[in-house]
Amino acid sequence: MERDLEKRSRKQRRREKTPADKKRGERIRVVLAFAVTAALLLLFILLAANIGGIKVSFAQLFKGLFLEYDEDVAIIVQLRFPRIFVAVLGGMAMAASGVITQAVMKSPLADPGIIGIGAGSAFVAVLVTAFAPALACLSPLFSFAGGLLAFAVVYALSWKGGLSPVRLILVGIAVDALFTGLSEAFNQMTGNNYSGAASIVESNISLKNWEDVKILAVYTAIGAVGCVFCARKCNLLGLSDRLACSLGVNVAATRLQVSVVAVFLASASTAIVGTIGFLGLIVPHIARLLVGNDHKKLIPYSALLGALFFLVADTVGRWIAYPYEIGVSIIMSVVGGPLFIFLLLRSKKYA
Repeated sequence: MERDLEKRSRKQRRREKTPADKKRGERIRVVLAFAVTAALLLLFILLAANIGGIKVSFAQLFKGLFLEYDEDVAIIVQLRFPRIFVAVLGGMAMAASGVITQAVMKSPLADPGIIGIGAGSAFVAVLVTAFAPALACLSPLFSFAGGLLAFAVVYALSWKGGLSPVRLILVGIAVDALFTGLSEAFNQMTGNNYSGAASIVESNISLKNWEDVKILAVYTAIGAVGCVFCARKCNLLGLSDRLACSLGVNVAATRLQVSVVAVFLASASTAIVGTIGFLGLIVPHIARLLVGNDHKKLIPYSALLGALFFLVADTVGRWIAYPYEIGVSIIMSVVGGPLFIFLLLRSKKYA
């Protein structure tokens, strides 16, 4: 009898995980999440490169890129690769901005594309692209100003002794509708004569070139540096304001600093690819399930996952009705709309 009890107690001790085992398991889960997502991203880059009239094998693509000239590969590089890289960089910037925006707003329902930041950025980008095309490389900076204006309006009108998630969403939808209407009105009044402005309004990335990739890469890299410095601050903003203040944190200043990084990333993406709704909402929720709530891991993983989501949405839009295309913003709305409703209904706190 005693031996049986000893055996049972040993088995129970073996089943119980120590803190070290839990940390090891968490590290393995995080590494696997990054590795699998990166592998899927590479796979979809190859798939996206082969959707169209010209198709090449992986061996031919590799050979044409690195070993010797191949006319088919050259065409793919000039026409398809800019679109692919714009999708990857735009998805990274928008998803990272979504994570940071949710930390600042303390609402899992916040998203730059829903609460008006994207629409404000897009409106200014449309004006700059239409009237000052020579300043195209600076359009993300002008877009940044529009994003800051929209964010300030939403934040000010949503604050009433604290941030109310319901008020935040309602005000954000109103601001988003205002700037979206202004952008579309300008586009229609000009008869869609400004192709660059029209592509921003319609979130069309089919005509992007390597110059767009370079511009977006520069501003995304700057935003990535900002993310490195604000990851710890996002963790602190996850605490209650009173607890954060007791730890010596200037909550107002910290929230402002982190907000600037979020708006900058969203504006940089919007200035090139247009407003993409729900990307900054969906990706952070999935990322938290896979890597946890620590923003030091959550922000980079969300960026990687955002690149995958954006590229998958664009690839599906190109493939599902080929030779016609369905815009990436439409694909994200079809997927994101029901999920947004599900999140609202699922959470008693925010519904």
